Amino acid sequence: MSPHAAGRRRVHRSAATGLPLALAAVLVAAGTASAAPSGDARVVRTASLGEIPLGAFSNALLPGGVRDDHGVQLGGIGSDIYPAGRKDEYWTVTDRGPNGQIKVDGKKRRTFPVPGFDPAIVKIRVYGHKVEVIDAIPLTTSSGKAVTGLPNQESRDEAPYSYDAGTPLSYDPNGLDTEGIVRAGDGSFWLVDEYSPSLVHVSARGKVLTRYVPRGLNLTGAGYPVVEALPSVLLHRRINRGFEGLAQLPDGDLVVALQSPLSLPDADAGDASRTTRLLRFSPRKKAVTAEYAYRFDPVDVVDPSEDDPSELKISSVVAVGGNRLLVQERTDKAARLQLVELGRRADILGGPWDDDATSPSLEQLDHPAAQGVPVPAKRLVADLGKVDGVPGKIEGVARVDRDTLALVNDNDFGMTDGAGAFDAQGRLVDSGIRTTVTYVRLPKGL
Repeated sequence: MSPHAAGRRRVHRSAATGLPLALAAVLVAAGTASAAPSGDARVVRTASLGEIPLGAFSNALLPGGVRDDHGVQLGGIGSDIYPAGRKDEYWTVTDRGPNGQIKVDGKKRRTFPVPGFDPAIVKIRVYGHKVEVIDAIPLTTSSGKAVTGLPNQESRDEAPYSYDAGTPLSYDPNGLDTEGIVRAGDGSFWLVDEYSPSLVHVSARGKVLTRYVPRGLNLTGAGYPVVEALPSVLLHRRINRGFEGLAQLPDGDLVVALQSPLSLPDADAGDASRTTRLLRFSPRKKAVTAEYAYRFDPVDVVDPSEDDPSELKISSVVAVGGNRLLVQERTDKAARLQLVELGRRADILGGPWDDDATSPSLEQLDHPAAQGVPVPAKRLVADLGKVDGVPGKIEGVARVDRDTLALVNDNDFGMTDGAGAFDAQGRLVDSGIRTTVTYVRLPKGL
């Protein structure tokens, strides 16, 4: 039976029964050897996803959505990783799909070569040195239509273009640039999105139940409920730097990480800042209950090859007991893991730093703690940039056990920026970067 039949929008079979034929036929897995250990933390295992045509994968979930995948393979599932309950099995999530940038008349245009792509929750299993797809759930509107990964609002988001940057595409208020993922006790999922930014509650079958956005966003036309429940100051998020990390605390509360500092009062202030924000959200109250100022280390400490602080990002947060979090600070080439305690005294919710008229803004403070802002203390757990065998652009971190973490990279669907991303026939010139799950053993555990 097609996954589209009988009103079903979800692809799911146990390992014993196998995947539906439409999807199973396109899943091919391959692997790589693990790297030699180096430093205190060490890589103990690696596994890679093989070549899976993106069009075949997507159309097996929601038939007819992708007309031409331009030779792109399934990738981008490394936006986050969350334990699925069984050994070596994880929930992952794609981002908005293949996208890049091409300069036209000196200005960058955001390209979407597969505009019909529907972001999906993908369940994987690490088997030896291979990553296998064992389940896939398309994200849909209330009526079962694809949400797509296209930008929402002309006033806030980059204009979308075709693969060659020559043809404008339509905005889509349903579009989601999904990133972090956790699974709730009732089987539903929580995701975060970079566009609004937003926190998204999704049913076990992938239907968007509610999208929580900043107050004052005024997003209209979406095919699912949109609730303005987040601080309005988040309207100053930098383009493509909305929510990226998501953790689920033992009491069920969620912690959401803003990828980069807000552009407050302007882009220059945000680009120079080392202070971003974490939010605590109560699913029971359907409200933000706390906010924290998170302070990055200097960019050349996180990545000795980089001197631009605007390259600093949080891509993953992991709950490790109580109110403790593992926070990943990164550039595209290096990453460090910090252990952070979220105490009540560090809460800044509803104070002057949520007022965009406050001057100087939180983002403009050179030394927030010395200037009266409570900043959660942190302790370095691992410098992944010094661990042999860890790929670049790690975006997902999961705790396997007390001593071991599973990392996943975002391979950007094999895309690169520039006019050379596709050949003369419009087929992708693949970067060769694979989606890889990397197990890292910590010397002192968590």
